Amino acid sequence: MPPSLPAAVEHLAPAPGLADLFIGMQEVALSSFGGGLSAWSQRIVVEQRRWMTNEDFLTGLTVARLFPGPNQINMAIYIGARFGGLPGALVALAGMLLVPFSLLMLLGLVYFQVHRIPQVDRVLAGVVAAAAGMALSMGFKILDTYRQDPAALVLAAGIFVAMVFFHVRLIPLVLVVAPLAMAWYWPRSAKPELR
Repeated sequence: MPPSLPAAVEHLAPAPGLADLFIGMQEVALSSFGGGLSAWSQRIVVEQRRWMTNEDFLTGLTVARLFPGPNQINMAIYIGARFGGLPGALVALAGMLLVPFSLLMLLGLVYFQVHRIPQVDRVLAGVVAAAAGMALSMGFKILDTYRQDPAALVLAAGIFVAMVFFHVRLIPLVLVVAPLAMAWYWPRSAKPELR
């Protein structure tokens, strides 16, 4: 009996059409609020819809993270382009952005109408505090990973000091620190031995 293929390869669904890409990316966009989109994207694209293998998905996610911009927007473009070329990329991008952008615009309009009501202002202050707490919690979760890397801690502390105490804006800071970090962490191959 021949060896069976891994389940992820054996049971891939047919390539999605443009409508499937649009609906699938909308599902990804509406699955998570405030983070965790990579996990939801993997669950929807690999496990539920079976459009890609896990390895293909991780390759796409790596590519998406190499480019500037939000990872999941880049990932939607990657998935759309893979299955539908330029039209697929545009449709997947629209699926990722249309509903969330419309909701944000609607919430923005509502906010400008009611933000002066003291109760609304207090609720929003609580939401901001909760979001800050979640960001801090995530920082503590990943801190354990970076404790082993003094260079990462020095970079993080330097960025914190520059932003909080010296009021350096984010874009100039990224333009200076990102090349330094890339140079520090760039893989260095061993020099070939001369014979």
